[in-house]
Amino acid sequence: MTKNSTLIDIFNAALAAVDPYQAMLKYVRLEQDVLWVAGTKYELNHYNEIVVVGAGKATARMALALESILGARINSGLIIVKDGYTAPLNIIQQIEAAHPVPSQAGLAGTKKILRMTHQADDQTLLICLISGGASALLIAPSADITLADKQQVTSQLLKTGASIEELNAVRKHLSQVKGGRLAQAAFPASVVSLILSDVIGDRLDVIASGPTAEDKSTYADAWAVIEKYQLQNLIPEPVARHLQQGLAGKLEESIKAGDACLRKVQNVIVGGLNQALAAAKDKSLQLGFKAEIIMADLQGEARDAARLLADKARATLGKMKPGECCILLSGGETTVTVKGAGMGGRNQELALAFLLEAEWIQGVTLLSAGSDGSDGDNDAAGAIVNGHIAIKSRQLELSPERYLADNDSYHFFREFDQRSGGNAHFITGPTGTNVMDIQILLLEK
Repeated sequence: MTKNSTLIDIFNAALAAVDPYQAMLKYVRLEQDVLWVAGTKYELNHYNEIVVVGAGKATARMALALESILGARINSGLIIVKDGYTAPLNIIQQIEAAHPVPSQAGLAGTKKILRMTHQADDQTLLICLISGGASALLIAPSADITLADKQQVTSQLLKTGASIEELNAVRKHLSQVKGGRLAQAAFPASVVSLILSDVIGDRLDVIASGPTAEDKSTYADAWAVIEKYQLQNLIPEPVARHLQQGLAGKLEESIKAGDACLRKVQNVIVGGLNQALAAAKDKSLQLGFKAEIIMADLQGEARDAARLLADKARATLGKMKPGECCILLSGGETTVTVKGAGMGGRNQELALAFLLEAEWIQGVTLLSAGSDGSDGDNDAAGAIVNGHIAIKSRQLELSPERYLADNDSYHFFREFDQRSGGNAHFITGPTGTNVMDIQILLLEK
């Protein structure tokens, strides 16, 4: 088995552990006329309608599982998924939309979902399926803001390297669905939200911008993000005006703890990064490696994360005996402050920075990839690298430093593979799940 195939086997084991279909079956079951959700029972005879709504990259397989459980008991349903992330559903409708910058398709789908939730009453059981990506897919700007305004401010924040918490603090205060407002729209229906987490710490208010959860952020927090990245005079004027009005107390805040609409909401996390890393460790042990999960909260600039992982690899190798091998595992979500004009994503940028850090480290190979199969606005999930690639690339007249400076990791790996016949670029296509990014280090003394 090659190093690459070993790393890919471990990565696939991690994905299998967070398959949305199987995750749903662990938490949801039907016994005659009773639906059990994480130990809470719902007497279905008490409801006139069961309605399913949702959004996210993993939502289609969640919906597929729900159809297998409830079947014709579902009266209506609509989910919004990223382009290409569909599943063969029979009852629940699905709309494909753009990610990470919202699109007209997402807006149209969200308007339909809002109509469905507004029509719900106290005899309705509303089941929400939520996974990572929903912040961009479930899109309904406040009445005084256009989709173009929302697209512009989202793009601006993404390029600054803002964290997901910062990005969502702004999104929630420009939205009719985020920050608990979907739960508000559904009240007085009973709401069950089944959630696949893609954020560090599994925070309900951050995953998908918390459409059915209390929001701890405020207009002040949102404006502080704008000021931090010096965007006050760059964001669309309607966005600035809206946030300023909220800051002055002229607009209603997002939903806070104790709000009446939250009393009939059950939020259940059905899977996340920790399960994926645990499965990756188990697979590593099965393959005969020593294995360690070094962190499940990798964040910050991708280049800094690459340096951190290289330092850990170097230190671990220093303690190993000749002939010994081991696997180090990490996961999380880094950011990239875009200064160049290239193409890539946080995993490809991390991998490109890592190969430079590891150029003179013998016996280390890294796979870094998005668990959803995507990494930025391109077809790659990430990359598999070692220090030899840096040396080989220069022989091929490719400068990894120049590509990194231009934030052009995608074209570096594409060119390297084409010229060398290698397979550094890691392309999986949509995986059907989404629990942040995974890094797997194979160390050989």
